[in-house]
Amino acid sequence: MKPIRTLALATILGLFTVSTQAANILVVLSDSDHLDLKDGKVFPTGFYLNELMQPVKRLLDAGHQVTFATPDGMAPTLDKSSDDKMYFNNDEAALQVHRALLEKLQLTSRSSSPVISLARAEQIGYDHFDALYIPGGHAPMQDLLTDKALGKALKAFHTKNKTTALVCHGPISLLSTLPDAAKFTQQLTSKGHASSQAGWIYAGYRMTVISNAEEEKAKALLNGGAMKFYPQTALEQAGAKFSSNDEPFTSHIVTDRELITGQNPASANGVADELLKRLK
Repeated sequence: MKPIRTLALATILGLFTVSTQAANILVVLSDSDHLDLKDGKVFPTGFYLNELMQPVKRLLDAGHQVTFATPDGMAPTLDKSSDDKMYFNNDEAALQVHRALLEKLQLTSRSSSPVISLARAEQIGYDHFDALYIPGGHAPMQDLLTDKALGKALKAFHTKNKTTALVCHGPISLLSTLPDAAKFTQQLTSKGHASSQAGWIYAGYRMTVISNAEEEKAKALLNGGAMKFYPQTALEQAGAKFSSNDEPFTSHIVTDRELITGQNPASANGVADELLKRLK
């Protein structure tokens, strides 16, 4: 009954406004609540509140339906550091509105989360979905970048030229479509560089992701730890054409074919803008 409850909940919450052109968006999150760092250190993380909830709220407000999935169907984890008004233009009321919607959705509930697995999403059929969205937080760096089920989903959307939107650390998930994503990330971890692999479906795409400069400025969040590699470096070495903002942590959106990417938390609403344009 879980998938039925998921779709029913998405439908009910999608009727904030009436729309005869309602789309169904598959929102993919990480199962992980941490990121493994160098030297055996571990950073507690998950998804960023604004990166998930700003686009989701706007999709629901526009009358669209949203289905949430993780690789294994586990309830995702909120990165507690993102539960802060600074990510909502220092607007406490906006923070409370988005926090309340997250609670209403029960996404992080271990007993009542409507999240389904990617295997279940595939059973429903990727033709059922009109777009795919992946928010950031560091968690995608732990599992989504090499997840084969996600790679299969992304390839299905790519083949049908269906809108695929990602923000901040979310674009690292695109590596899951590499012929051998595990080997690629292992090379990055052990050598600091990796050989590009022929056949990557996003080779040559213009895209953005949280930049190396922004990662350096945000290192304090890791409490003395260090990431094994940065997503900008990984995507560039895989064959992407990286595009960056001029000033760190300001909004920057890049669109190329079916792909919409946003650079950082400040880009979440801009990604939502582009996503909503394509769903009209």
